This record gives sequence, structure tokens and C-alpha cells, in this order.
Amino acid sequence: MFLSTYLNSLSKTPQKLKKRMLATWTPDQELNKMRLRSGADMKRKLTWYDLVALGVGGMLGVGVFVTTGPVARKTSGPSVFISYIIAAVSALLSSLCYTEFSVDVPVAGGAFSYLRVTFGEFVGYFAGANILMEYVLSNAAVSRSFTEYLSCAFGRNDPNSWRIHVHGLMQGYNMLDFPAVALIIVLTICLCHSTKESSMLNLIMTAFHVVFFGFIIIAGFCNGKVENLVKPGGIAPYGVRGILDGAAIVYFSYIGYDTVSTMAEEIKNPSKTLPLGIVGSVLIVSALYCLMALSLCLLLPYNMIPEGASFSAVFELMGWKWASNVVGVGASLGIVASLLVAMLGQARYLCVIGRARLVPSWFAKVHPTTGTPLNATIILGICQASIALFTELDIVIEMISIGTLLVFYLVSNALIFRRYVILSKNPPIHTLLFLFLLSSTSFAFSLSWKFKLHWWNLMLFAGLIFSATVIFQYFVPMIVMERQESWLVPFMPWPATISIFLNVFLMTTLKMVAYKRFGIWACVITIFYVLYGVHSTYHAEEILEMIVVDNVNVNYSTQQQITKVDIQLV
Repeated sequence: MFLSTYLNSLSKTPQKLKKRMLATWTPDQELNKMRLRSGADMKRKLTWYDLVALGVGGMLGVGVFVTTGPVARKTSGPSVFISYIIAAVSALLSSLCYTEFSVDVPVAGGAFSYLRVTFGEFVGYFAGANILMEYVLSNAAVSRSFTEYLSCAFGRNDPNSWRIHVHGLMQGYNMLDFPAVALIIVLTICLCHSTKESSMLNLIMTAFHVVFFGFIIIAGFCNGKVENLVKPGGIAPYGVRGILDGAAIVYFSYIGYDTVSTMAEEIKNPSKTLPLGIVGSVLIVSALYCLMALSLCLLLPYNMIPEGASFSAVFELMGWKWASNVVGVGASLGIVASLLVAMLGQARYLCVIGRARLVPSWFAKVHPTTGTPLNATIILGICQASIALFTELDIVIEMISIGTLLVFYLVSNALIFRRYVILSKNPPIHTLLFLFLLSSTSFAFSLSWKFKLHWWNLMLFAGLIFSATVIFQYFVPMIVMERQESWLVPFMPWPATISIFLNVFLMTTLKMVAYKRFGIWACVITIFYVLYGVHSTYHAEEILEMIVVDNVNVNYSTQQQITKVDIQLV
């Protein structure tokens, strides 16, 4: 019976795709009707300093320890701190786009909700699936790094000393990491209990981590030499290309600020708190990263900086062996804090995707006592623990990057479309044409840079990007209607335009294997949408329409209202 019903539903897939793929919801629907599908509401307990701590904790992870040394040695030289500044500008511009959306649509769905209200259901689903993929894979990989740094804190030089080698398994999957699994289980239990208590735990660990960063910065500035910045080869021995290529690599140390936007349903006064939390955390982390990179290059000439465990190795070369253990402890705390924040955000994404019925509605349930998305938290914790047990970091890192950059790129496009089409009531053709031209010329510029074509190619495409933006700004009017609880990105469309260009540029730096793996993942999630997602959302909206019609008829005769229970039946 079930099979025949499903096959009959499957035969109507083209009609359902036509109706649902581009279907959008209003911010009011996201804030009210969609949220009611979770049953209990998430509890608003977080303040602005909780959000800043969550953002800082989410970004101050293993990235700076992994990327700074190799980039200084092989890509940027002592100017690696300039690479961090350029990457910070890109991260800040993307965070501004997130901030405007998060204030206008303060729900836990983050980029999924922002894209769904702008470009429709399928684009939102595609972005949400990629975000979940990035969270699960990166959290699994980062938890394995925790084992390496923790063993370093106890004086073990071999990163695999606390892992179990299993003969017969494929290379890259044959080192079982039980400490990583244990860490994920402990954090999952914490997150199931309470968001506020988890936030306090993160606040404490982040405070210790910032103090640890301060130790490295002070040690570098007090014991380093300025001449190490200019010898040998000057401050930029690899030239401007080296600085920009370095920015593409170190950019991934900033990933994590988007998690703050998923806390929108659990914070007090979102319109004031969210901008402080998102932008403030990016600025703090940017300053710390630049000072960390500068202190490393002050301690040793760039060509003597070890590529592996750079900060720990530099202190050991200075004769400070005890500091190597301190680095291990500090990095371990940073990893735990960033992992906690990422696991906090991923459950909110899955919860909201469940509300939309793109995955089973069981994932959308919020526990009435704890106010947390319990089911989503547990299932994602199990997935992460399973991957962390087997899989090495190198296997997933490139795929993590491409998924994240794609989502940031889509959010920047969505902000321009929303501001100039949805809010300003302009015809969409002009904005879509501008976005297509912007993406095409950004891609052409990036390829010209990657393949080292003649300089006039770069000047041509850069000129096209600038000219197209000026023409679009001049000829397409933007009507700004500020509301009491709104926050708008200034100087539009320039911040979003630059963000689109930088995200495209960074995507072209990735290896081909990342695109192959991403292509497979894109096919898998598209097939799931066609076979399940579109049918589930179509059915849910049909039931909702029937309930609304029935209650309108009842209202006409008895003046009854649609209750929350009616909506929850969907």
C-alpha cells in the first residue's frame, strides 16, 4: 500500500518541482508558522557577550596553528600577517551580509532560511545541505586534531601516539581515534542539556584561549627581532601574488562566525545583539590572528619556520621546551571551544530544515524542558563520532572549504537580490543580469590570476567588475525603508559585490579533487530532494492550506481561531 502510494506521488514529481523549487516564504512566515512546527520554543537566554564569545570560540580553533607556519614558509613570507588582514576583510564583508539577514529573519536556520526567503526552496535546501556537510566533516576532522595537540601537551611528539592502528583498512582510514569520539560524546551531552550552560562553558574556555594567544603574542614581541621581518628577501619575498595566495589559504581560519546567526531564536533583543555578536567576534579574531602571525615571524626568519606544529616548534628552537607543552594545552582548549560552537550551530540548521519538511519532521522537535533541538543534536553527534573514528583531516578539508565558500557566495548574492528586487520592488531582470555578469567576470579574473595570464587580462576583468557595479548602482534604484528593528549593510551594493568577488576568487584556488567530491555530494542531495524533499514539503503545504481553509470556514460560523496545535499537526 505504502509503495503504491509513493510511486503514485513520484509520478507527479515534475508538477511538484514546478510548484515547490522556487517557492519562497516571507520573514513573518519563517518567524511564526515555521517555528511553531518545533512544538516548544527555544529559550531566549543569550546576551551580546554570549554571542561574541560564541563567535570568537567558533573561529579561534586549530586553523591558525595549522596554516600560519606553512604559509609563512612557502607562500607569503613575513607578510603572512598582511594575508590575514586581507582574509579578515573578506570575512568581515560576508559577516555583514549575514548580519542584515539575521536581524531581518531572526530564526535558527541561518543561511538556509535567508536563501529560502530570497531564492526559493531548492536553493535554500542546497545551501543547508552543504552547511551540514561542512559542519559534520569539519567537526570530525577538528576532533581528531584535538587528540594530536592533547598528546603534545603531555609531551608526546608522535601525533598518532594515542590512536590505534588497524591493519587491513585503507590508508587514511586505518588510525582509530577514540579520544576524538569521547570528546564528541561529552560535548553532545552538554549541548542536549542546555544552550546557556554550554555557552558559559564556551565563555570560560574561550577566555583561557585568548589568554594563551596573548602569551604567544607577548613572547613574540618581547623576544623577537624586527630584522627577521626583512631578512632574507624583504617583508614580501614572494611578492603581491604570494600575499594574495596566502590570504586564500588562511581565510579558512575565519570560518565559524556564521554559527552566531543560528542563535537568533535564543538571544535577547536580536536587532541589537546580533550585529554586536557577529561583527564584534570577526574583528576580535582578526586582530588576534594578525598579531599571532606577526609574532611568529618576529621570532624566526620565515625560511627557518617549521611547517608542522610551527608555534610549538619555534618555542622549542628557542630553548623553551615547556612552552611547547603550553601550546598543546592552549590549542586543545581552542579546539574544544570551536567544536562546541560548531556543534551548537549544526543542530539548529538541521532543526529548521526539519521544520521545512525537507528532512523528516522528527529532527525539528525541540525538547520542552531544555529548549534544545535534542533529536538533531544526538543524530549529528553520532554521525560526527563515526567519521572522527576513522577519517583523516586531509581527506575532507578541501570539500569543507568549497561548501562553505559556496554558501557565503550565495548569501552575498541573496542580499543584493533582496535589497534591490524584493524590498525595492524593481524588476528582477536587471539585478539577475548584474549578478550573472559579476560572477562571470569574477570567475574570469580568478582564472587569469591562477594561470598567470598577462596583466592586462586582470585589468580588463577588474575594470568590468567596477564598471558593472557603478552602472547598476546608478541606474537601479534602491528604496531603503528602515524599520525600528532593522540593521542595514551600508554602502550597498559594494560590500556584497566585493564579498562575491572574494568568495569566487578563493574557490578557484581549490584543487580539482575538491570539485569532484563536491559534484558527487551535490548529486546525492539533489536526488534526495527529488525523491523525498519536494514530496514532503508539497504534502505539508497542502495540509496547511486545508487547515487554513477549514478554519476560515469555522471562523465564519463560530469565530474560532487557528490554534498552535492545529499548525503543529503539519
